[in-house]
Amino acid sequence: METSKRDAILKILHQNGRLSTETIATMVGESTEAVKQAIKEMEDERIILRYSATINWERVKTERVTAVIDVKVTPQREVGFDAIAERVYRFAEVKSVTLMSGAFDLQVVVEGDDIREIARFVSERLSTIEHVISTTTHFLLKTYKSDGVIFDDNEHDRRLVVTP
Repeated sequence: METSKRDAILKILHQNGRLSTETIATMVGESTEAVKQAIKEMEDERIILRYSATINWERVKTERVTAVIDVKVTPQREVGFDAIAERVYRFAEVKSVTLMSGAFDLQVVVEGDDIREIARFVSERLSTIEHVISTTTHFLLKTYKSDGVIFDDNEHDRRLVVTP
C-alpha cells in the first residue's frame, strides 16, 4: 500500500481507534482486506504501538497528581541521552520521557497519589541517578486540551451572529 494511504490510515486511527476496518477502508478508498493487512504490518513494525482513549480524569472521582519534570543531564559518551532516558522510563510512575531542546534535556511526566509521592520520587529516585544534574518539577493543575481534544464543558459557538 502506498505511503500516503498508510499515513491516512494512521491519522484516522489516531483520531478514533474504534472505527471498523470497513469504515477506514471506505474513507481511504481501499479494500477492507488491504486495510487490515496494512494495519497488521504497522503493528508488526511497531508503528502502531497501542490503542487508547482520551479520558477527562477530572470527571472521575480518582485523585491523582501529575507532574512534568524538566531534567538536565550530562550525556554519556557513545550513548548520549539514551541510557539515562532508559533508566528513567523504567520507573513505574513515569508515564513518558521525551528528549527536548532548550535549557533542559529530558521532560518526564510522572503520576502519583499525592504531591509527597512525586516529591519522594524526584528526591530519592530521579535526582540520585548518575549524570542527572538538576530537576524542575511542575504540577499539572487543570487540563484544557489534550491530544487535540478540548475538555471544556462550555464549548459553544463563539462566533458573532451576523444578520442581513
